[in-house]
Amino acid sequence: MQEPVAGEPNAVPPPTHTVVINPAANNRRMRRIIAEDPEWSLAIVPQLTELCIQHIMNNFEKNPILNSLVPEHQKKVLEKLSTSLPLAVTANLVSDEGYWKRCSTERWTVCDVSRYGGSWKRMFFERHLENILKFYIPDTTSPNQVLDIIPLCKEYVRKLEINQFLPPVKLDQKKEDEDVSDTESDAGIDEPSMDHFDLSMLVPALCHLEELHLSYGVKDCGMNFEWNLFEFTFRDCWSLATALKKCPTLKVFKLTRSKVDDEKARILIRHLLDHPSLLELNLSHNLLADRAARAIGKLINRSKLVSLNLCDNRIRAQGGQAIAHSLSKNAVLTSLNLRLNCIEDEGGQAICHALLVNNTLTTLHLGGNELSEPTATLFSQVLAQNTALTHINLSCNHIGLDGGKQLLEGMTDNKTVVEFDLRLAEVGQESEYLINQAIKTNQELARLKSLQRQSPTPGPSNAEEKHPELD
Repeated sequence: MQEPVAGEPNAVPPPTHTVVINPAANNRRMRRIIAEDPEWSLAIVPQLTELCIQHIMNNFEKNPILNSLVPEHQKKVLEKLSTSLPLAVTANLVSDEGYWKRCSTERWTVCDVSRYGGSWKRMFFERHLENILKFYIPDTTSPNQVLDIIPLCKEYVRKLEINQFLPPVKLDQKKEDEDVSDTESDAGIDEPSMDHFDLSMLVPALCHLEELHLSYGVKDCGMNFEWNLFEFTFRDCWSLATALKKCPTLKVFKLTRSKVDDEKARILIRHLLDHPSLLELNLSHNLLADRAARAIGKLINRSKLVSLNLCDNRIRAQGGQAIAHSLSKNAVLTSLNLRLNCIEDEGGQAICHALLVNNTLTTLHLGGNELSEPTATLFSQVLAQNTALTHINLSCNHIGLDGGKQLLEGMTDNKTVVEFDLRLAEVGQESEYLINQAIKTNQELARLKSLQRQSPTPGPSNAEEKHPELD
């Protein structure tokens, strides 16, 4: 066969090299491609214990294994356990304070555990329950949100501070009612019920509750302000009164800024009579008048109250006399705050007469009560005879110059009062200065007595030798 001539169309160039396929080389190339991770090392293989702990944490919600682990493994689980687990799983199982500290700090920016007895778990459950109640909307929020949390938190809640109660959501009025006159609107015809959360279903179930601070109102309402957002209804009052009576562990009860009037106060006080453990009552910044004051007078002598705060109410002379009458027979109450009422001289003098026989009250606040010279004259006798009072406030009254001189005369024989506020009482600069000098002397005597009580050495101390007036 004739070979093609070079340059012709069908000419085939002669081969320049020979290709040889080597199966062995191809296999080596394939093994290199599917090789293991070059960074792999036997040193990074987790231990079986670590794998088990990780498995326990990943499945903790379905299978909460904790108490059966040894302490070392429990600690490792708790250090990495998710804070988003349901409380139904962790509440009564996890007692580690470190875990609840993580739950608290991740949820709230400010966490002052000292206000909760140093317990992170207590702080978490108290604040968690408070948040539920603050944003509970009657007839909208399911009651189960509260009922379901009670079994989980009842062992840890000691104090509740609720400064907001939301009312029910008001339905939009129909279009045909938009032209109703202002008079008909103010009459409150067919207004929806404004009752708030029923505390009688919660408070009795908290078996360790000691403090309850309430304020019926709405915070940050802005341009949606309405007076009925701050309404403490009769149904609220009855449910709260029932709850208080069924809470024998309660020691401190505060109901402030809630427009509590005489009728509602009498309902509450009726249920607090003979309460086994109530020590402090605060009904300040409300609408209490003389009828409520008479009821409180009965409460003073039928309870174990040591502190009573009725600041900023509408108590006048008769109410002051009722409280004074109870004070003259009481041997338990140590603090009484009647600031910003209007008991005037008639009520002030009645309280002075009571203090001539009462040897228990140590703190008395009568600032802003329209008191004048007659009360100051009688109060000077109290200063000379009473040996229990240590803190007195008569500021923002009309004591006058002569009244100031009477108070100064009473302070010359007094050795116990260490604080006496007479600001804006019109007593005169000289009397106020000399009274302050007497107060400083009493403060020094009180300090020396305190050191004397703390001194472990028997016999007379140097303080007694240098200050024979201590006797």
